[in-house]
Amino acid sequence: MAAGSIRVTMEVGADGVALITIANPPVNALHPIIIAGLKEKYAEAMRRDDVKAIVLTGAGGKFCGGFDINVFTKVHQTGDVSLMPDVSVELVSNMMEEGKKPSVAAIQGLALGGGLELTMGCHARISTPEAQLGLPELTLGIIPGFGGTQRLPRLVGLPKAIEMMLQSKFITAKEGKERGLIDALCSPDELIKTSRLWALEIANCRKPWMKSLGRTDKLGSLSEARAVLNAARQQAMKIAPNMPQHQACLDVMEEGILYGGQAGVLKEARVFKELVIAPTSKALVHVFFSQRSTTKVPGVTDVQLKPRPIRKVAVIGGGLMGSGIVTSLLVSNISVVLKEVNPQFLQRGEKMVAGNLEGLVKRGSLTKDRMHKAMSLLKGALDYSDFKDVDMVIEAVIEKIPLKQSIFSDIEKICPKHCILATNTSTIDLNVVGEKTNSQDRIIGAHFFSPAHIMPLLEIVRTEKTSPQAILDLITVGKIIKKVPVVVGNCTGFAVNRTFFPYTQGSHLLVSLGIDVFRIDRVISSFGMPMGPFQLQDVAGYGVALAVKDIYADAFGERNLESNLVDLMVKDGRQGKANGNGYYIYEKGGKPKPDPSVQHVIEEFRKQANAMPGGKPVTLTDQDILEMIFFPVVNEACRVMDENVVIRASDLDIASVLGMGFPKYRGGLVFWADTVGAPYIHSKLSKWAEIYGPFFKPSSYLEQRAKSGVPLSAPGTSQQGSARSRM
Repeated sequence: MAAGSIRVTMEVGADGVALITIANPPVNALHPIIIAGLKEKYAEAMRRDDVKAIVLTGAGGKFCGGFDINVFTKVHQTGDVSLMPDVSVELVSNMMEEGKKPSVAAIQGLALGGGLELTMGCHARISTPEAQLGLPELTLGIIPGFGGTQRLPRLVGLPKAIEMMLQSKFITAKEGKERGLIDALCSPDELIKTSRLWALEIANCRKPWMKSLGRTDKLGSLSEARAVLNAARQQAMKIAPNMPQHQACLDVMEEGILYGGQAGVLKEARVFKELVIAPTSKALVHVFFSQRSTTKVPGVTDVQLKPRPIRKVAVIGGGLMGSGIVTSLLVSNISVVLKEVNPQFLQRGEKMVAGNLEGLVKRGSLTKDRMHKAMSLLKGALDYSDFKDVDMVIEAVIEKIPLKQSIFSDIEKICPKHCILATNTSTIDLNVVGEKTNSQDRIIGAHFFSPAHIMPLLEIVRTEKTSPQAILDLITVGKIIKKVPVVVGNCTGFAVNRTFFPYTQGSHLLVSLGIDVFRIDRVISSFGMPMGPFQLQDVAGYGVALAVKDIYADAFGERNLESNLVDLMVKDGRQGKANGNGYYIYEKGGKPKPDPSVQHVIEEFRKQANAMPGGKPVTLTDQDILEMIFFPVVNEACRVMDENVVIRASDLDIASVLGMGFPKYRGGLVFWADTVGAPYIHSKLSKWAEIYGPFFKPSSYLEQRAKSGVPLSAPGTSQQGSARSRM
């Protein structure tokens, strides 16, 4: 971004109104240059005798998307908080709100984060009805830092302000008007004119000169405010127990209620600076930028290729995965042909798609009209006659190699020459899938995660022969259907399932050593995973575990850990969530409850494994449990990076967060491992390898990084060469 395109301009009209405009495409982020420019223009407007009032707006149809997050990265790299300019007190409070001339914010498009905070320092806010308003700072591990924690409750009331901040929830300006955040709504054409008139009317005492920070009429009584804050604290402890910014935000709001807005603003500025350099913010900012870099693929997105339009897609197989993939495509206005082997299966698949769409309507993420439009784009098929004009096929049948090979051989003959031939396999080598075709350049993996219409990750798997065009087209489809595409290399399990294969195996090893199943799940959930490995196995279904067992054994050799626990569970008539009976009991509408009767299966497993030293359970702390499950996962991640299965370490971070539910506030798997440190991880794994065998043996990549002190995430020399993920 050229510094010339980042600027603040001021034009003074004959009416005596200074129009100050923020320009920093695409969303007018508050770069330090913009903040300096705002201070300069405000100071000038206050000095000039020909200026009676000020209108603040943004260029290009957007007000302001908030503070420039790149500045946080610089603060994290240097640890220097002074890089954060003083906006809250110096600009918003002193120059704008307490300025001797009134300011009106003219809002369209969006006013988010620091952008919305600027508007709340003005004396009135005029907006177009559809503009998005919000304070999403907590998603980055911080709190609003330019007075938002104080002014928003005073404008919309405490309950709504808490909801907007703690849930990072946006509202439209139309709702903002109903709540008291916006003073008037108008069309984009009328916006500046209406705002100028409003500003002059304040200056001429014909409209009230309202300072948000001084208002208390919407805060309620002290006891009411305390009750609301306490309820919010309880809720935050439940939904965000490991994230300090939620409680900090409530503390700062409380300060302002008890001691006045000015005291609240000062505490907010102090706490904001503390949180900016805290580990949670570093992790969440890392995830924010990592997610935006997954679509930068050397040799694909930097070689002037243009994505081709994908208008019609065929999906083969309407089971759980197939129906989820179909749903994702339909809600994004892509026509779909769903092929099944017989009318019963086809009807079941169509029913599942309809059920998925109804679920999205219930969740509020789809309107009824859009649901009907989506269903109208679906066509069922029992043969390949409708495949003649499809742009892409996604095969989503069961993991059987001969079946997949015969499907690819058939569709190659029928589909047009430009058609992308994709498979949703989660483990099988793509070269094997496409072995019987002559179209290796069009074969690609489109690995969705279950449920496919909800889970945000799309692993795009390339072989040595997959064309850059096919990769670019699939990345584009991924973006259209609102997935985060991560391009990975072709190997058993690809990036996510391969990296996490030791996750389940490590938990089985601990059980064989006498550790309680439910304690393991509790430890892993407390760390921040959505559920522990045993509940996950229940939910995913035991069929998946049994299907990949031999594949992993062949691929990973001595570091694969044999376990017959799932076989014993099946033998005992347990199928996990599928039949309501696994490690947990599943009753409709209720929470899963640990099943005490599973104990006899576990005892049998321990007896057969014969791993307990002297037949007695080992004694481990919760930290030991956590490390014995996650360090082997980090070790496998090291191999994945060493073999260049991923383009960059941060891609594995995003894949772990979006594919496995690794806690976002820990920055992803590799980022977290670097906070623990390679030397520590290496020493622990070496110790366990001596006691328990090669499952824990440190990889050469980990060993080398532990010795050299280079972070695991730093690019290695081999990554400069050919990479499976960027071939």
